[in-house]
Amino acid sequence: MKIMVVGGGGREHAIIKKIRQNPKVTEIVALPGNGGIAEDAVCVDIKATDIDAIVQYAISNAVDYAIVAPDDPLVMGLVDKLGSEGIPCFGPNSRAAIIEGSKAFSKDLMRMYGIPTARYENFDNIDNALSYVETCPIPTVVKADGLALGKGVIIAKTRDEAREAVREMMEDKKFGKSGDKIVIEEFLEGPEVSVLSFTDGKVVVPMISSMDHKRAGDGDTGLNTGGMGTVAPNPYYTPEVAERCMNEIFLPTVKAMSDEGRTFKGCLYFGLMLTADGPKVIEYNCRFGDPETQVVLPLLESDLLEIMMAVTEERLEPEMVKWSEKSACCVIGASEGYPLSYEKGYEITIPDDIRDKTYIAGAKLDEGKLVTSGGRVLGVTAVADSLEEAVKESYRMIEAVEFKNKYYRTDIGARALAAK
Repeated sequence: MKIMVVGGGGREHAIIKKIRQNPKVTEIVALPGNGGIAEDAVCVDIKATDIDAIVQYAISNAVDYAIVAPDDPLVMGLVDKLGSEGIPCFGPNSRAAIIEGSKAFSKDLMRMYGIPTARYENFDNIDNALSYVETCPIPTVVKADGLALGKGVIIAKTRDEAREAVREMMEDKKFGKSGDKIVIEEFLEGPEVSVLSFTDGKVVVPMISSMDHKRAGDGDTGLNTGGMGTVAPNPYYTPEVAERCMNEIFLPTVKAMSDEGRTFKGCLYFGLMLTADGPKVIEYNCRFGDPETQVVLPLLESDLLEIMMAVTEERLEPEMVKWSEKSACCVIGASEGYPLSYEKGYEITIPDDIRDKTYIAGAKLDEGKLVTSGGRVLGVTAVADSLEEAVKESYRMIEAVEFKNKYYRTDIGARALAAK
């Protein structure tokens, strides 16, 4: 089988490494991929958002199955267009991908179907939004409605910060058209949990829970990032919590989408807050999370490609998905200065013994050498019998990776270990 994976980050590298294990796979192409992915797949320089070029490539090169990983092409309807050309895909169509493409849509869906989430209001008028922040409870959360690379969320601790967030999104267009409409919602407190799930529109099979570390600095300080590291499983996500989430959130969400004529097939990501009132949805994503994928997939004992095809063909069964009892930790190596300005173009050295556990995100090949080309450069994932061992080993690996201006948090997993 010839497999096409759309995307070019650490998440896609993790997916590619996993599907390579399927003996039926003869070739994997990544569009666009990156310098590190080039070790595991043929990289083709077509942007993930160039929908027409991707479809044409898939037709011309007789692609047997496509995996669309990033949010943008999913929301833009790449799965729809590939499907119309007879190319089966893993990922939701555009009608279903709106669950991430519009936060206002997802909040309204939860309100309509009684799925627990923070109280909120939607605004497409800046004056009305500014008026609302004069009386709403503080702190509050201001979210751009559309896609914003995971950065369109501001926790406003004062009314001044709330006003500034509204103006940045709606007036200054900090996130472009994504801020034409905004959501202002109640600030929730409690442990955060990420749960990715496979679903074929009827059956939902949750993956191992994980804990992300979004802030740039130790102790959860500094600016929000795309994620500086993850651990799995999340110790706060007990079997009792998992059962409640399945009954109150996961199954109701998938049923709601089907009832709305937006059947969701693919990976549905649930960002949860375990509040004093029970688990609530912070956000939905219409795809695998990054870097959650880099700790979850190494714990998957089943064949990923077979699961994905079962999702596409609407024959998913829980028995198909088996998980390791072990723990995993992923530490991200970033360029100093990320998520603001940073220098790039520095050669990366990865010891041979950890290459298969390293997922490249922001790197390219320059005259045969792998060099940094992004803020989040790579992630290393260790799997071990205990979380303590996984954390220790992942830090041994990140220290062994070399590139100038390397930066990483030193406390990935600390909160999870403290909770055990």
